[in-house]
Amino acid sequence: MPADAQTLTAPGPDGQERQVRLSSPDKVVWPATDAGAAITKADLAAYLQAVAEPMLRALADRPVTLQRVRGGIEGEEFYSKNPPKGVPEWSRTTVCTYPSGRSHPQLVIDEIDLATLLWTAQMGTVTWHPWPVRSGDNDHPDELRIDLDPQPGRGFGDVVEAARGLREVMSDVGLTPFVKTTGNRGVHVFAAIEPRLEFLEVRHAVIGIARELERRMPELVTTAWWKEERGERIFVDFNQATRDRTLAAAWSTRILPGAPVSVPLTWEQLGEVDPAALTLHTVPDFLAEHGDAWAGLHEEPGTIDGAYALWEADLERGLGELNFPPDHPKMPGEPPRVQPSKKVAEHWDEHGNRVEKG
Repeated sequence: MPADAQTLTAPGPDGQERQVRLSSPDKVVWPATDAGAAITKADLAAYLQAVAEPMLRALADRPVTLQRVRGGIEGEEFYSKNPPKGVPEWSRTTVCTYPSGRSHPQLVIDEIDLATLLWTAQMGTVTWHPWPVRSGDNDHPDELRIDLDPQPGRGFGDVVEAARGLREVMSDVGLTPFVKTTGNRGVHVFAAIEPRLEFLEVRHAVIGIARELERRMPELVTTAWWKEERGERIFVDFNQATRDRTLAAAWSTRILPGAPVSVPLTWEQLGEVDPAALTLHTVPDFLAEHGDAWAGLHEEPGTIDGAYALWEADLERGLGELNFPPDHPKMPGEPPRVQPSKKVAEHWDEHGNRVEKG
């Protein structure tokens, strides 16, 4: 007979042992694939317990957006920014402000808070997306994050080459870059920074880095926001530094067949380890053998000044703002929000605003 429920015991945010009810533990979240058996809710909970220490370190004290499913990964997918109904009384939240100007609480998972992490799995979460800020200051990021997104026609070897180039640029401006797989085709590169600048300024620093990488590797990478302009180049996604944009947490599973995981690597491991081999089934053993490559991410936060200087130098060259995500308000100096192939020049002024014809 399938089990109706399990009760798991784990520490909560205050360090006290809490009980988490796991209903329908035999429910399939990831269907079986040629590479492995079906993965149940109980399997996911066991995985979270196995990687709890490094994953909680990645989530620690940060607002977190929950990517949830109903009926497993083949069912309905949705994102929870507000804490789900029934959040335990011992879990905590922090108020975040969004690009629209509205504010509301988001769940926070602390470094010792395995109980809340397990509860979010009970609520159908498959991927955890932490903000790049701490709960005590939700406006000044302490992480600079860049997503290298390969376009069709590029393989993982190309991504590795671009990531190594990005490492050089970031090191040249005084940052210490750390790399992880995305759980898909790209890589994420992070650096700890002093939380002095607001989101827009951090985004500008990232654009400065991205443009410098594009100058060094023009045939391989691009900062083009519109897909029709990217060709087969790897997109350096500067908008992941924008308010309310998040990336999958280190050690988080992804909503893809086979339950791939976003795994921190050393720079030496990048290109040697096959990202496709890093799944819920294999990562606990990988962690036990290699440890957490991101354990020291926040030991020595860097200054963002060098990266921001790249942005300022580009302004002097006549390079300005780049497009924001479509759910953000139109920003000063932003290029027209229209696909280049559909743009009619006379319909737009020099500031990127649509000109209404009388």
